[in-house]
Amino acid sequence: MAATASGLIANARRAVVKIGSSLLIDAHTGGPDTARFEAIAGALVRWRARGIETVLVSSGAVALGRQRLKLPAGKLALDQKQAAAAAGQTALMMAWNTALEPHGMPAAQALLTFDDMESRRRWLNARATLDALLAAGALPVINENDTVATAELRYGDNDRLAARVAQMCDAGLLVLLSDVDGLYSADPSRVPGAQLMAHVAAITPEIEALGGEAGKAGTGTGGMASKIAAARIAARAGIATIIAAGAADDPLDRLTRGAPHTVFAPETSRTNARRNWISGAIAPRGILHLDDGAARAVRSGKSLLPAGIARVEGEFSRGETVALAGGDGAVLAKGISAYGAEELRRIAGLRSADIEAVLGYRRGVAAIHVNDLVLEDQG
Repeated sequence: MAATASGLIANARRAVVKIGSSLLIDAHTGGPDTARFEAIAGALVRWRARGIETVLVSSGAVALGRQRLKLPAGKLALDQKQAAAAAGQTALMMAWNTALEPHGMPAAQALLTFDDMESRRRWLNARATLDALLAAGALPVINENDTVATAELRYGDNDRLAARVAQMCDAGLLVLLSDVDGLYSADPSRVPGAQLMAHVAAITPEIEALGGEAGKAGTGTGGMASKIAAARIAARAGIATIIAAGAADDPLDRLTRGAPHTVFAPETSRTNARRNWISGAIAPRGILHLDDGAARAVRSGKSLLPAGIARVEGEFSRGETVALAGGDGAVLAKGISAYGAEELRRIAGLRSADIEAVLGYRRGVAAIHVNDLVLEDQG
């Protein structure tokens, strides 16, 4: 049976919700649509009460900054857009803080760039920050850092950024709020009788061809084509995507009550996607030689602790993939190291409780967490 939005939301433990400029900006005033901010904030608070941790990817800074700086209508030059982003980001966060304050949930700004998402070390740092914010009960509000991004190295729309954020923070669900109900069999504004596609099992060239132009002129930059591209990124990472209308007063609550939408199914499970990436996509940068006890623990599905590392071979940074070898030198697993080579050399053979005393900090008790390990016979 095909998954529905209400079912996916009910089973989600962590989700990323993206909402675009056209849904947040008052078309008459150019300022924040206060009712929309309040509706989204209230729904996210209710999701949190149900056990769903949520990261919000919010557009709107450029549109708000354009108004504050009294910039002309139409397409902005890159420097003008960056100036608008700088001026508008404070207004955007003020709107979210105002909407969340009555619920006691703090909003936390996180501005990311293409480089942040493609650099493994920055990726890990950003993920750790989001994890800490969610653990503290805050709502991370993410936007692309247009102030420093270049035309060549940027996502250009928050749909694809949201998909990468969902992958980064290990979300099980991506929700893209749009100005239409979902993906239609044809452009409903031009083709009478076009049908809403409630479920997309695979993103084929035919599905991609259904992507339309960008959203409302002067506000949004991402149309259906960018949402399909985002759904593809999510699907390959084992994440389901929902596209639904966000113009209603309570778009997220409406989804739980069966409002029209399109679900894009994941291509694989998140576990398999991660294992495939670790085992095949990245060549190991070093080798951790384990003692017999650690080798047995890893084979039995446990994390690798520093105490079990006998020797560190090679030079690598935190977040890079390394091989794990037993006493006979044979590789038994691959994994993503939580520490760099020099750090591991300093804490190899020590108890996890001693890490902070030696390094001055501790990123975790494990050198490689079990979720970041793939046994060779499972690759």
